[in-house]
Amino acid sequence: MSWGTELWDQFDNLEKHTQWGIDILEKYIKFVKERAEIELSYAKQLRNLSKKYQPKKNSKEEEEYKYTACKAFLSTLNEMNDYAGQHEVISENMISQITMDLVRYVQELKQERKSNFHDGRKAQQHIETCWKQLESSKRRFERDCKEADRAQQYFEKMDADINVTKADVEKARQQAQLRHQMAEDSKADYSSILQRFNQEQWEYYHTHIPNIFQKIQEMEERRIVRIGESMKTYAEVDRQVIPIIGKCLDGIVKAAESIDQKNDSQLVVEAYKSGFEPPGDIEFEDYTQPMKRTVSENSLSSSKDSKSELKFGGKSRGKLWPFIKKNKGATPEDFSNLPPEQRRKKLQQKVDDLNKEIQKETDQRDAITKMKDVYLKNPQMGDPASLDHKLAEATQNIEKLRLETQKFEAWLAEVEGRLPARSDQARRQSGMYDGQTHQTVTNCAQDRESSPDGSYTEEQSQESELKVLATDFDDEFDDEEPLPAIGTCKALYTFEGQNEGTISVVEGEVLSVIEEDKGDGWTRIRRNEDEEGYVPTSYVEVYLDKNAKGAKTYI
Repeated sequence: MSWGTELWDQFDNLEKHTQWGIDILEKYIKFVKERAEIELSYAKQLRNLSKKYQPKKNSKEEEEYKYTACKAFLSTLNEMNDYAGQHEVISENMISQITMDLVRYVQELKQERKSNFHDGRKAQQHIETCWKQLESSKRRFERDCKEADRAQQYFEKMDADINVTKADVEKARQQAQLRHQMAEDSKADYSSILQRFNQEQWEYYHTHIPNIFQKIQEMEERRIVRIGESMKTYAEVDRQVIPIIGKCLDGIVKAAESIDQKNDSQLVVEAYKSGFEPPGDIEFEDYTQPMKRTVSENSLSSSKDSKSELKFGGKSRGKLWPFIKKNKGATPEDFSNLPPEQRRKKLQQKVDDLNKEIQKETDQRDAITKMKDVYLKNPQMGDPASLDHKLAEATQNIEKLRLETQKFEAWLAEVEGRLPARSDQARRQSGMYDGQTHQTVTNCAQDRESSPDGSYTEEQSQESELKVLATDFDDEFDDEEPLPAIGTCKALYTFEGQNEGTISVVEGEVLSVIEEDKGDGWTRIRRNEDEEGYVPTSYVEVYLDKNAKGAKTYI
């Protein structure tokens, strides 16, 4: 099968067909390009989706990812990110291995097609020129033959006419002979051109056109093969990433299988365990014998505090901490608003963070010291004195961090029972839980109960009892002699004293200091000789009298 022999007379149709083939190839290129754009867009959307659901750093959401189910979800997000990367690979390979290659091939194909059909048109024009020459010689031969016949007839007529002179007859004879000669010459010319044309025509239909059409056929077949190879590449590009996509999916399955419900349940216990013991039984209080009332061991009133017994009328009260809630506000520095177990974790985390900062500052100080030694040995490299300020600053920062660490370690030791509870300060700061016997409960429920955001308040039926407690708390202040002022303070921030024993201050307000901070983070102040209470030390700038014991300034 050859286009040159089978389609020798279909030049125009072959030209249309080959143009259609190029159009099909360009359409396929456009299809692959759009598929690559879709893959890239899909990969981008997958990455954005994965990023959207990633936990935010240093947020509460990040803490939730300690659970195995959340870890599995995080692994799924990471695997989806890798999954998106494979779709980007598909897009890149389709562009580089198919689209770009075919675009170059189409340009070459167009040039080859143009050259082949140019040769075909040139052959057509040549045969058409030969045909015109043949027609021209044929018409000339025909014309000369007719002229020769007319000249012969005229001669014969003149020769038969007796009235015509002999000279006229001779002239007619010569004219007839001339016309016959011209006809013979035209015949010879026509015969020669006809032979040449036949030769050209045979070569055109049996040599030139078959060769040109054969080239066009080969070109078209190469185009068909090329588009088939591109389709195979199209499939292989997808097939190449299937193993990696399979690994991504296997990773998701493995993450799902790693979910441990028991472990998550244990984490919930660790996250929310308060460390409190369940309240004991409340003893029966016999009101028929007023003088023989007993106080429950679990009562909030201490059996050792007779003054408290008298004020509450010997009323036995059970522990209320399992049923109380926290007030919202700023978190105390020592996390005293939290239950013992949670407070211990927070303090331990704070100590660890401070130790990391100390190590960082220590490394920085060591680096500065080494640099200073280099400057001392090689003065041309720099002035050693220029590093003194940075060295002193680093040392000062380390000292501050160590003091801060010691403070939190002391609180941590107190929570863990390595230090005695500050019962005096606890009673000073709270009138609600001044008689508890359990060590851990004392540390958490009593210590700093008057903090602005960490105190525990009772609900509904217990509100009346708290009011009685608050009244007795105020009575204790009334019974005491007013303390003398030991200095003044200026409020740096506004503080809303919503808990008993605290006092509200407004930013910029100046008040009297009657008791300085004893390490618990609270300072006792007075306003107008009749209103006093505690405020966070960090909220005020204290100026103690020079003659006061241990006079110093807190900011």
